[in-house]
Amino acid sequence: MTQRKKRVVVGLSGGVDSSVTAYLLKEQGYEVIGMFMKNWHDESVTISNECPWVEDSTDAMLVAQKLGIPFQAIDLSEDYKSRIVAYMFSEYQAGRTPNPDILCNREIKFDIFLKAAMKLKADFVATGHYCQKEETNVDGQAMYRLIAGADNNKDQSYFLCQLDQEQLSKALFPIGHLQKAEVRAIAKEQELITAEKKDSQGLCFIGKVKLPDFLQQQLKPKKGDILTVPAESPVYANKGIPAGIALEDLDSKQLNETCYPLQYKASMGEKVAEHNGAHYFTIGQRKGLNVGGTGKPLFVIATDTKENIIYTGLGEDHPGLLRNGLFVKKEDIHWIRPDKTLKVGETASYSARIRYRQPLSKATLLMKENGLYVLFEHPQRGIASGQFVAWYEGEETIGSGVIY
Repeated sequence: MTQRKKRVVVGLSGGVDSSVTAYLLKEQGYEVIGMFMKNWHDESVTISNECPWVEDSTDAMLVAQKLGIPFQAIDLSEDYKSRIVAYMFSEYQAGRTPNPDILCNREIKFDIFLKAAMKLKADFVATGHYCQKEETNVDGQAMYRLIAGADNNKDQSYFLCQLDQEQLSKALFPIGHLQKAEVRAIAKEQELITAEKKDSQGLCFIGKVKLPDFLQQQLKPKKGDILTVPAESPVYANKGIPAGIALEDLDSKQLNETCYPLQYKASMGEKVAEHNGAHYFTIGQRKGLNVGGTGKPLFVIATDTKENIIYTGLGEDHPGLLRNGLFVKKEDIHWIRPDKTLKVGETASYSARIRYRQPLSKATLLMKENGLYVLFEHPQRGIASGQFVAWYEGEETIGSGVIY
């Protein structure tokens, strides 16, 4: 009796990465179905008159035709709106910086899309992510490891840092072991229409969107003050970990001073200009402030959406931009490897990053009753509430969390 081919539903986005993903799986003997996710309808906020999803959908369909695989489109715009767009608006409104790409993978690609694939009796879903999956055994149980992509410039493991074991068990990443140039070469060789297509920029699945225009749909412009805080301000006096003290010996006050965001007051700064809404700005931002004559460039060091104030600092080495640690609330901690979960009072050494493509930095994780403290060997620049921190052991992503 011939064994049934394993069925894989590929998220065909109309880009080169997912096109080659589908091709490789077919070559490996899988039964492949191409599925295009339509996540956005509102053309009023896209840049220029082009309609990216129509073009992408057509390209995805042409790739499926070329490969001789079934193709269908699925409209996930309602789920996308409720799970991703609503989250973005509420985060920006609260003065935090969301990461829609990470959420999109957790909530859309590896949840709603995965469920749609399972209805088609699929064994796996596959995406064109630059990351790798390995299986290991822990106490007699299969455990899946999320490994960085072989192409250091393209490694996307950070974007998948919120996936769990169940999601990983059903995921395939066929191009994770390749370099981007190799992926393009395969597409060219197979005469896929997407071979030369530029990588998409902008919001996950929405296409080319101007973020302020997008946010202005719900977060209306509102004039407020831009204040600059001097580097020698007393607010920075207690920053940093006291010399000669072991991390485990830090008391909760010292930990919080190091890992919680600083609280600024209007009296600490001097007005230099006005802005159109504190919720449009994020920590570390330099562009869009439109303040001249300051000598050194101005950077956003904090936003206060309640009082509608933006706090800025002069120069890249301003102490308001640098922090030695961050905190993740208990309910916001996620372990990809549940067997590595830290118990209260335990510490562990990992490498960590707070944004995509940022080089990994050595960090110590301290688990306390209220949550996880992450202390870096070297101060980190532009730690923003709402973003994700991910920690790694070598090439493997172990866990992640939302920065408080």
